[in-house]
Amino acid sequence: MSDFRTSTQRERWIFQPHDLMERWAAANQRAAETLAQYGTTRMKVDQLDGSVDSPDRVEGSSDVKPLSYEEEQLTRVFYEQKIQEVCVAFKFPHKIQATAIIYFKRFYLQWSVMEHHPKHIMLTCVYASCKVEENHVSAEELGKGIQQDHQIILNNEMVLLKTLDFDLIVYAPYRSIEGFIDDLEGFCRVGNGAVQRLKELHQTAMSHADKMMLTDAPLLYTPGQLALAALHKSNDILRVFDFERYLETIFSRQHSDCTVEQFVQSINAIHYLVDQLKIPTVKDMRHKKKEKKSKHKSKRTSTDAQLNG
Repeated sequence: MSDFRTSTQRERWIFQPHDLMERWAAANQRAAETLAQYGTTRMKVDQLDGSVDSPDRVEGSSDVKPLSYEEEQLTRVFYEQKIQEVCVAFKFPHKIQATAIIYFKRFYLQWSVMEHHPKHIMLTCVYASCKVEENHVSAEELGKGIQQDHQIILNNEMVLLKTLDFDLIVYAPYRSIEGFIDDLEGFCRVGNGAVQRLKELHQTAMSHADKMMLTDAPLLYTPGQLALAALHKSNDILRVFDFERYLETIFSRQHSDCTVEQFVQSINAIHYLVDQLKIPTVKDMRHKKKEKKSKHKSKRTSTDAQLNG
């Protein structure tokens, strides 16, 4: 059975905050330089091997301005929420949704949203997640279900996989939440209506985890930390059990690399990220587009014109 403790996710895809900022800033700067040199930022992608080449020069676009670092952040969050919406529409399980979002986050640690259209990458992440999680949906079915050309997905599949370095096994907080809920049945000595209260706790924690997935938290903390943070927030509302005492029992049963106090600090840091989360609406995104000229090619394809569709 796979184990997060020995996974490539723990080894390669958990970062410090400054690491994330450096990667995003580098991608943003590279895209801005590409725009200055070529008049566009859209990279040319080979569908077969996923190789990427510089774009062709676009004349008469010297006044086009690149997205700022902050605008890229908002764009990423907007499309991460779109992933959730697509997965809900298809009634995919949380695991597929979480895997797709984490693929999307990892992809844009190395690329700017100006270099690869986030709408295209979003759809490709959902498709790849379905394949990895063995929920077989064809590119044609996925494209048809959301009225998009399925060729977009196929064109970007290999560049996505190469960018992820084929690290496709993802650990998310949802399974950990379920495990803690099962454990809490014994801790709370379930009875006298406690089962129903734990169900409510479970549902509320899953909703909190959905919000966490839209923050940087999945790139900074382990699935277990995210799960306990979601349960902590949920328990603050429902008051089902003594969280501090439960946390102490967990630490007494297993070896941990940190103290209870350090773990609580991590939980509080996760809550802060969620509290600071701003999810732009379609209206917000359209307003941003009106504030400045197009950031991409002057002559758009019909797909690009549907950026916020």
